[in-house]
Amino acid sequence: MRSSHSLGRLDTAFDDDRLVPDAGLLPPATLAHHLGLREAVDEHLDLGAKPGRANVGDKVMTLVMSALAGGDHIDHVDALRAGGTGRVPGFRVKAASTVGTFLRSFRWGHARQLDRVSRKLLARAWAAGAGPGGEPMTIDLDSTIVETYGLTKEGALHHGHTHARGHHPPLAVAAGTGDVLMARLREGRAHSGRSAGHLLRGTVSRVRYAGATGRLAMRADGGFHGHSVVAMCREPDMRHSVTARQHRGPRALIEAVPEGAWTPIPYWLDGGADVAETVCTSFKGEQDAVPVRPIVRRVRPTPGSQLALFVPCDYRAFITDRDGDTLGLEADHRRHAEVENAIRDLKEGVGLDHLPSGRFAANGAWLAVQVMAHDVARWVARISLGEGIVTTRTLRRRLFGLPGRLTRSARRAMPHMPARWPWAERFLAGLARPRAIPIAA
Repeated sequence: MRSSHSLGRLDTAFDDDRLVPDAGLLPPATLAHHLGLREAVDEHLDLGAKPGRANVGDKVMTLVMSALAGGDHIDHVDALRAGGTGRVPGFRVKAASTVGTFLRSFRWGHARQLDRVSRKLLARAWAAGAGPGGEPMTIDLDSTIVETYGLTKEGALHHGHTHARGHHPPLAVAAGTGDVLMARLREGRAHSGRSAGHLLRGTVSRVRYAGATGRLAMRADGGFHGHSVVAMCREPDMRHSVTARQHRGPRALIEAVPEGAWTPIPYWLDGGADVAETVCTSFKGEQDAVPVRPIVRRVRPTPGSQLALFVPCDYRAFITDRDGDTLGLEADHRRHAEVENAIRDLKEGVGLDHLPSGRFAANGAWLAVQVMAHDVARWVARISLGEGIVTTRTLRRRLFGLPGRLTRSARRAMPHMPARWPWAERFLAGLARPRAIPIAA
């Protein structure tokens, strides 16, 4: 009871200009500064005579840091102006109204200019130690629905194939690291494979520019099973692994597999899954059609499932031109599901759980900025902390959301953090390592 009485006697006042609610943004802000994010935006983004044309680098940095702090609406950037937070990140934090005007100034060509920024940023981060170098690299293609609920958003007026209203951006993600290599906003009713070949071509160009010199492999689900995607993967030092759509041709191929060709694979149910390989030519009607390796996985229904009432097995097939044994390739193709972790982190870790504007180009810019924020968080984990994949929510709990208090001594500002913070050593390492990176010119 004494505790409740003491709480009633606490007075509250919002009057301290030295408190920093998000002092933990120092490591990502330091890394972004040394990678030259603000300068790259100032160099490549030109809004012409639009109202939001001034100080575009500061505005993008405001959006990126707001996303890392947990802001998923335009209004949330004002939290960075509370207390002494504006004196910590090393750029001029802009107000929400200014950022809103900035986003509404975009046209589609302006949003594409941000692609050049992220391309340069990726190259600098990989050169600082976050890239694959000469090692083989796998690119996962996927798409996601960003749902909307209003009836006035451009590009989201109609329901898509999932019967949800929203936008449908495709994504290219680096397997094993979660870096989003490329993203492009599309209208909600666009099917997964629309312009997928163009997306993949741009992604390959981007990773080569960033310094990836090893062999590339592309993995995708059935939505990307198309000639333009497969043809793009026939270039030197590139292979593919794409789930086949279950139409008449693949079904006939599966039915023709003899029973003796099936090989059991490890599964939680004894004898529950098998794999077989056959031969076919994909896209026979095209001039550049070549033989591929169709690999089929069959799974017996679990006890009590409704599937057992109708069919003996569930079949999944994919085509590939990769070298290796059948079981290893099948297991690797199933690891394509890891791309969902990157999509989840985009929606839960930064601000892609919704698109805030009614204008399509403004939402395209929002998507590009959220991808930058996501990638900065990935690079903080690898470059600054020396760790593997750490979700943005975990980084926010341990680092980004760390509160502090600013003091001044000998004309230098010093943020004081809470004593006995469990991850204090990681925070200090997250500051020291990016400071050793030469500042991008």
